[in-house]
Amino acid sequence: MRDPARIEQIISAAHAAADAARLAILPYFRLDTLVTENKYSPGAATESDFDPVTAADRAAELVMRGVLHRMCPTDAIVGEEFAAQPGTSGLTWVLDPIDGTRGFLAGTPTWGVLIAAVDASGPIYGIIDQPYMAERFEGGLGRADLTGPMGARALRVRGSRPLAEATVMTTFPAVGTPSEGAAFARVAGGARMVRYGYDCYAYALLAMGQIDLVIEAGLNSYDICAPIAVIEAAGGIVTNWQGGPAHDGGRVVAAAGAAQHAAALAILGDAD
Repeated sequence: MRDPARIEQIISAAHAAADAARLAILPYFRLDTLVTENKYSPGAATESDFDPVTAADRAAELVMRGVLHRMCPTDAIVGEEFAAQPGTSGLTWVLDPIDGTRGFLAGTPTWGVLIAAVDASGPIYGIIDQPYMAERFEGGLGRADLTGPMGARALRVRGSRPLAEATVMTTFPAVGTPSEGAAFARVAGGARMVRYGYDCYAYALLAMGQIDLVIEAGLNSYDICAPIAVIEAAGGIVTNWQGGPAHDGGRVVAAAGAAQHAAALAILGDAD
């Protein structure tokens, strides 16, 4: 995209949507009376059957949709909680109002708001916003930046290093199917350190140069489009487990360098 006015429109709209989402979400965070619904299986007792949604998720998506419809009225919108809104511009906004609702419910600060602008080529711009810590990671359209309590800084991945020196993250220890979990375990077994449960914040950490790999399975497009834009702008790599495009979701590996990416693909590509 080369039109400066259109680029400014996209960036301004994304930040306005993220600002609105912060205001909508924070009154609900760590609120004892927050009501939770289970989209997957009402009344389920185990985590594998628990797909939570709260008033905070819905409120955030609604305000983001309102901002984007006002500022970019011809763009399409796809979000986790509500039906898709068609557009005519060729650009689609892909929204996850709270990525990591389980973490949100547990009171941890590792959930985030995901906003991506996607065209026919894939994600071209994205924001990972952590409202409670006031950290915002943005990437694409010439930007790769973090703003937060410690000021502003450029985002840059740490670069290539051997798997034996790598830090690997994923959200759920089981990762996905038994085969997918076994493949992840083989990667993790060759790494220096493994951490779990960070949801979208793991991708932010990779973009800022703190870790080497994020490996997940069973993702939706709204889980990964914004992280792709941010990580690629910071110099990283995001693909599926076969090395192809990942913006439709599914099995995803994000890497801080070519060496880590190649090592992970050599193992993950054998998963059933």
